[in-house]
Amino acid sequence: MSQSRFPSKDEVLSFIRSSTTPVGKREIARAFKLSGSADREALKDLLRDLEADGVVERGRNKRMAPPQALPEVAVLLVTAVDADGELSARPLTWTGEGEPPRIFVLPEGNKGRKQDHKPHGDGRALGVGDTLLARLARLNDRLYQARVIRRIDGEREGRILGVYRPSADGGRIVPTDRRHKTEFLVLPPNRGGAEAGDLVFADLLPAGRAGQPQARVVERLGSTEEPRAFSLIAIHAHGLPTAFSHAALREAELAAVPALMQREDLRALPLVTIDGADARDFDDAVWAEADADPANAGGWHLVVAIADVSYYVRPGSALDQAAYERGNSVYFPDRVVPMLPEALSNGLCSLRPGEDRACLAFHLWIDRRGVLVRHRLVRGLMRSVARLTYEQVQDCRDGRTDEATAPLADPVIAPLYGAYACLAAARARRGTLELDLPERRVRIDERGRVAEIAARERHDSHRLIEEFMIAANVAAAEVLETRTMPGLYRVHDRPSMDKMEALRGFLAEIGHPLAKGTDLTPEHFTRILRKVEGTSQAPLVSEVILRAQAQAAYSPDNIGHFGLALHRYAHFTSPIRRYADLIVHRALIRTLGLGVGGLDDEALGRLPEIGEHLSDTERRAAAAERDAVDRYTAAFLADRVGERFSGRISGVSRFGLFVRLDESGADGLVPASSLPDDRYDHDEAAHALVGQRSGRVFRLSNPVRVILVEADPLSGSTLFRLAESAA
Repeated sequence: MSQSRFPSKDEVLSFIRSSTTPVGKREIARAFKLSGSADREALKDLLRDLEADGVVERGRNKRMAPPQALPEVAVLLVTAVDADGELSARPLTWTGEGEPPRIFVLPEGNKGRKQDHKPHGDGRALGVGDTLLARLARLNDRLYQARVIRRIDGEREGRILGVYRPSADGGRIVPTDRRHKTEFLVLPPNRGGAEAGDLVFADLLPAGRAGQPQARVVERLGSTEEPRAFSLIAIHAHGLPTAFSHAALREAELAAVPALMQREDLRALPLVTIDGADARDFDDAVWAEADADPANAGGWHLVVAIADVSYYVRPGSALDQAAYERGNSVYFPDRVVPMLPEALSNGLCSLRPGEDRACLAFHLWIDRRGVLVRHRLVRGLMRSVARLTYEQVQDCRDGRTDEATAPLADPVIAPLYGAYACLAAARARRGTLELDLPERRVRIDERGRVAEIAARERHDSHRLIEEFMIAANVAAAEVLETRTMPGLYRVHDRPSMDKMEALRGFLAEIGHPLAKGTDLTPEHFTRILRKVEGTSQAPLVSEVILRAQAQAAYSPDNIGHFGLALHRYAHFTSPIRRYADLIVHRALIRTLGLGVGGLDDEALGRLPEIGEHLSDTERRAAAAERDAVDRYTAAFLADRVGERFSGRISGVSRFGLFVRLDESGADGLVPASSLPDDRYDHDEAAHALVGQRSGRVFRLSNPVRVILVEADPLSGSTLFRLAESAA
C-alpha cells in the first residue's frame, strides 16, 4: 500500500544529507514508506532532478550522497598523529575540488589511546604513511570519522618534502606540510648525502620495531637557510614543472617577429601597456578615441591588442607541450614559474615599448551606455609607445604627470578614462557581483627577505584595464558563439541550491531577507553589500556571500558567468600566462581564417579534457602561490611571538577559529582548546562557535585581539590565542 503523501524534494534531500553514508533508492523508499511502481517511478524522477540541480551525486553503486561525498568504504593514507595519538587521514585518491575532507581515525574500541591503533592485533601501532581500508561515516561536508577494517600490506606509501636535521641516531626529517605532525627517522644509510637544513624529498619506509616512522632521502633541493627557499618549497610541494625541454627552449630562441605581410599595421596607433610596477610580462596594450560616427554619438572606439602567442607556439610543438603541462604561469613574491620560456614570455611576446610585436587586436565599438555594439578582430603588428604603471596613470589622471605621462595625458590617457566611464556605468547597470577582496602583496628586499606585507592598492586605473579586458573577452566569446566555433569559455555557475538556501537563511537571520522563490542574481547580493557598506556587518556579509559562490572553470559548454552577470565570456587577454587564452586565440584564428596557428582537429576533440586540465592547473597554481605567501608571512612574523594584534575571525570550525590579522593579512588558528573556559558547539549555519555554559558567541568576521603564539616559516602555519584569555 502506497504512502498517502509523496515526499517533497527538500525532504528527500534532507534525508540524504543527514545520512552518515551514501543511500540507495531502497533506503529512501523504506524511510518514506513508498511502495508500488508509481512511487518508484516518481522517486526515480525526483532523484534525477536532484542530480540535475547538482545537490546530490550518484556513486558507482547508484547510491546517492551530497556532492563530493566520500564512499562508505575507502582506502586512506594516514597523514598525522597528534600528541594524544589520534590519527588524521585523507583519501588515497581525491578528484574533487579543493582540499579533501578531514578524516579522524577512530581507535579500536574508540578509547582514544595511542596503543589502541593496532588493527587486528598485528603488533604495530598505525602511523603516518600507513594505508588503511576503512569504513567512513560523514559528520558534515568537511569532516568524516573512520573505523579501520584492515591495514593494507602493512607498508608505508608516499613521498614527503621536508627539512633534514642531524640527530644522535642518524637524522630526522621535519615535513614542510603543516598536516604532518610526525618527524621521520633517517638512519645513516638512508641519509643520501643530506646536510643540516637541506630541503629534501624522502620516501616513506615501514616503521622500525619501536614504531618510529622512517624515511629515505632521495633528492636534495637546496638549503632552507636561503631566504628564497619558501617559494621553492611551494613549487616542489605542489609538483609545479620548472624545467623546459631543450627542444622547447630551442624553438623559443629561434623565434622572430614576423613580417607585416597580411597583418594589419597598428604601429601608428599610440597603444600603451598599463601594469603593476612589479609586472614581469606585458601581454596587453590599449588605446581609445571618441567614435567619429554620428550614429554613435557619445560612443567610443577601443583597441585591445594582445600578444600573438599562437604565432610562436604551434599545436603539437615542444613549446605547446610544455605550455599545456604548466597550464599557466605561477607568481611568487620572489620569482615566476612561467608558462613559456623567457625568450618568449619576457621577450617576443612581451609588448615592450618601441619594439615591433605580433598581436591579435580587437577593435571594439561601445555606445554612450557602455554597451558593446560591434567588434572586429585583426592579426596585426603593433609598437607600444609606453610601458606605464597603474600608479603613473592614476597620478596623471589626478593632475600629477611625469616625464612619461605628460605627453600622453590628453591624447591617450584622457580618452581611456572616457571610455572607461561608459564601461563602468554598464557594469553597474548589469548588476555585477562586487566583492571587496583585498590582496596581500609581499615585498622582498635585495637579500630575499620580507620587507613589507600590505594590501595592494586599487585605483581607477586598475578598474580601467579590467573593464577593457572584460570587453575584449566578451567579444571573443561572441565570435565563438555566433560562428558556432568550439572553444573554451570561462564559466562561473550560480551557487548550488543548498548553498543558496543556506545563504538565504543566514542573511534573513541578520536582517537582510531575500524573497523565497526569487531567481537570485549577482545584483541581489550587490544591493545587500551596498546596504551594509561601512557598517560592522559588512565584512561578515561579504565573507558569507563569497563562500556561497561556485568556482569558476574552463569549459567548451557555455553556461555564462554568474559573477560578472554575462551570458558569454572567454579568456582572451593573457596568452603569455594562461593556456586557455591560447586555445581561444587558436579557435578565433581558425574560424576567421587569420592564418597559421589555428586550433587543430586533435584539440577540438579534446576540449572538455583540456578545460578540466586547465581548471586543475589553475587551482594548483593558486594553492602554491597561497602557500608561499603563508610561509613568507610566517617568516615576517617569526620574531614577533608574544605581540598583540588586531584581526577578524576569517573561519570557524569545530577545531577553533581562524583569524586574519588587519596589519599583514596573515591567517592563523586559535585552537578551540585555548578559548575561554567553556565547551563550544559549532553552529555551522551561523558560522559560529557558541559556549555551552556562557552562551558566548565567536562568529565569522567578528573583530578580535590575539597574541601570536607561534609562526613557523617552514610549514607556513601561525598560531594565536585570544588576548583576553592570556595569563
